[in-house]
Amino acid sequence: MHSTRRAFLGTALGLAATAGLSIPAAAQAAVVADGSDGDGGGRRRIPPAGLGMHLYTMRTSLAQDFGGTLARLAEIGYATVGVSGRHGNSAAAIRRTLDETRLKAVLEHVAYTTVNGSGLPQALEDIHTLGARWIVVPSLPGEMHTPAGFREAARAFNTAGQAARDAGLGPLLFHNHGSDHAVVEGENLYEILLNETDPELVRFELDVYWAAKGGADPRTLFVRHPRRFPALHVKDMAPDGGFADVGSGLLDFATMFETASSGGVRQWLVEHDSPADPFATAQNSYTYLSRLRY
Repeated sequence: MHSTRRAFLGTALGLAATAGLSIPAAAQAAVVADGSDGDGGGRRRIPPAGLGMHLYTMRTSLAQDFGGTLARLAEIGYATVGVSGRHGNSAAAIRRTLDETRLKAVLEHVAYTTVNGSGLPQALEDIHTLGARWIVVPSLPGEMHTPAGFREAARAFNTAGQAARDAGLGPLLFHNHGSDHAVVEGENLYEILLNETDPELVRFELDVYWAAKGGADPRTLFVRHPRRFPALHVKDMAPDGGFADVGSGLLDFATMFETASSGGVRQWLVEHDSPADPFATAQNSYTYLSRLRY
């Protein structure tokens, strides 16, 4: 791990939020279809079809105007969404609204108790209805944050991942928080999941903010565990350790994404847990990521 801002760790909190965030004019050159810059410099961009919004960011607006919120996200330029909370809508109703706005759902967050219970078949059917690929466990109960608890979760994830595969969907994904990277009884909890789940059945939606907060290096995870991270939560860290619009905080996304292809990243989903203005966050984050070259 690096000791500088490039390591994305909590020790970076004391650095200036504006350091290294400007984008050179040369980096904004026209791009060719494969995602690399047309200037021959070897830089890449996030594919437009892979730039999405995790809808937890927009929850206050969605509660007031679900369809209007999705339409505005499409106008900004987002191509995909991660569903997190339906706000009284059925999966079929959400799919109709997505189709109307030309957005695509790529995943939905579903509680661990559902995934590890009798509700799994219906949840998988709903993923199909949404037109999505992945069912995602957003968190584990607090009492499971022990090596034994994470081994129990790994077994449950393998079972649910097989069910997802049998249903014609992608692998089950797990979304991390900072506590998931803790070392407990001498073992790194997140590494238990990485090492004790079947890579063909279980993969990960890496929240890069929480990984950094928990002391992990996303760039290193992508290399050590290839193809395990098809989706990201792209969330920035403010100097005080809180949340920031993507591109306005401390995390060095250009360096982080240099190894994203090794990690198998296909979706970059913007998230901010407590935006003052969700649409300003959506616009600011989209503008930064659509211009980013790495």
